[in-house]
Amino acid sequence: MVYRYKITMAYDGTDFYGFQRQPHKRTVEGTLTKIVNKMAKNPDPAIKVYGSGRTDAGVHALGQVAHFDFPFDIAEKNMLRGLNSMLPLDVQILKVEKVSSDFHARYDVSGKRYLYRMDMGEFRNPFKRRYTAQWRFPVDIDKINIALKDLIGEHDFTSFVASGSSARTNVRTIYEAKCHIDEKENELVFEFYGNGFLYNMVRIMVGVLVEIGSGSRDVHDIQRLYKVKDRTQARRTVPASGLYLKHVYYEGEDPEHPTKLPHHQR
Repeated sequence: MVYRYKITMAYDGTDFYGFQRQPHKRTVEGTLTKIVNKMAKNPDPAIKVYGSGRTDAGVHALGQVAHFDFPFDIAEKNMLRGLNSMLPLDVQILKVEKVSSDFHARYDVSGKRYLYRMDMGEFRNPFKRRYTAQWRFPVDIDKINIALKDLIGEHDFTSFVASGSSARTNVRTIYEAKCHIDEKENELVFEFYGNGFLYNMVRIMVGVLVEIGSGSRDVHDIQRLYKVKDRTQARRTVPASGLYLKHVYYEGEDPEHPTKLPHHQR
């Protein structure tokens, strides 16, 4: 008999080649898989870890979710302590839950929330370089907030997806898109909540939004980009350092948006 555990974790993505396991690369999934198998005394077959989705190299997480099947029945608090005692300092398990055998960290996702932080200082802050991007040009926050309204709803985001995406369709639904200025930190802070996000989609959207805020694009240029379906016209992809996976939603957690992403959109 095996016991399925759902874990919620935070990590500093700076020194990882993303979440997804890759040969000869340091990844979050690979690191976690080694620890889980070590705790289980290297069972045969080896335990596999399944994440809610990948985050790319340099991207951080405040609430990434994964699950695995463990051969021993360990109390949640003991599993939490055991994992954290063995994991490196750039990963922390925040919560451990025993779940039913039909729960799946990836296929049961109903939505994700991302945060993007952009420092507005004229010069690069050495203490923020791993955790923010930088935009040193003046921005009109009102223009950005007008443009954000054009992201709400279901759209074809072909202009906002990087090459290399394996998605079957580029149609996604954005439920919330907002931005504010953190005066204390002198940062632009973006937040996006949707039923799913494409490869580099958030980083490309932010690149378009800051250009709108700086006056180098029309305030409604996002509507044009939907129509042209041309990635090159969105231009820049802002750095991974400013991106955080904030929260992963599962069915029943958000009554306003309870539907998980259909298989043909994954």
